Amino acid sequence: MPTNKILILGPSWVGDMVLAHSLFQALKTQNANTIIDVAAPAWTLPLLARMPEVNRAIALPFKHGQLALLERIKFGRSLKGEGYTQAILLVNSFKSAILPLAAGIPQRTGFLGEFRHGLLNDIRPLDKTRLPRTVDRFVALGMDKAVQALTQIANPKLIADQDNALRVLHKQGISKPEQKILGLCPGAEYGEAKRWPAEYYAEVANTVLNQGWQVWLFGSDKDTPVTTAINNATQGRCQDWGGKTSLGEAIDLMSLCDTVISNDSGLMHVAAALDKKLIAIYGSSDPHHTPPMHPDAVVEYLGLDCSPCFKRECPLGHLNCLRKITPDTIKKLVDQ
Repeated sequence: MPTNKILILGPSWVGDMVLAHSLFQALKTQNANTIIDVAAPAWTLPLLARMPEVNRAIALPFKHGQLALLERIKFGRSLKGEGYTQAILLVNSFKSAILPLAAGIPQRTGFLGEFRHGLLNDIRPLDKTRLPRTVDRFVALGMDKAVQALTQIANPKLIADQDNALRVLHKQGISKPEQKILGLCPGAEYGEAKRWPAEYYAEVANTVLNQGWQVWLFGSDKDTPVTTAINNATQGRCQDWGGKTSLGEAIDLMSLCDTVISNDSGLMHVAAALDKKLIAIYGSSDPHHTPPMHPDAVVEYLGLDCSPCFKRECPLGHLNCLRKITPDTIKKLVDQ
């Protein structure tokens, strides 16, 4: 088959970039000679480095939310000589469609989004009933326009660098644990309505620590208040990686875990793509829209009358969608 060279305009969210791996696999399944380059914000590039289907990851230099029209045109023109046959846009903004047009890419595929007539020439209708999940929408953009039914979607799979994980441990003076490791991901970039209470995480942590496990806490700089609070509640018995690792290092360290408990967050999708035993806790968001893509993942979601509200903070002030998922419920799942 002839070689296609495709430029993917990738999403900004870590979880969405993990889900995009299903599209990359689908493109390679259709044509093994396809060359896939991905342009995305720099913080997502460690994910792309762990996806063997990706030929090249291109860091976009634009600030989040910034139009930067002239800069996007200039950046697009710098890619003109790359020989791309198609661009696939996984984001629906107007500004994301400027770059592939400036790059002279002949086929520019995406959903209509914000005022993109003329910028895209392969506009796909977004039927949310036919494509209920984010991953369905991503994969559909890689299919021929006439295809009505998606083939079986491959789950995302990240190839971790365990040697790098051991190097990170060595730098901290830590030996590779012989005990089981429970990874906790108590943060959520979106807001507190997606965060299971810190004191609940701490209760689970204390229980498994007393059973001889190690507990590792994962999160970004923004998550350090909650990882610190959990570690303090266990008398400092956890290994708190919150804010102390790059995303790539967190991925590689998480590959050493036996079980992961996570809010609906980017790290939840990372754990699923690392083939971990995963307990995913949902509050204000919808597990039917962005589920963890792993057949054995356990989803804890109460589906209250007020859920999903998709709010950053509980509009009713009680956070029952998360508070009524008890630590005892989660502890039983860890033991299974």
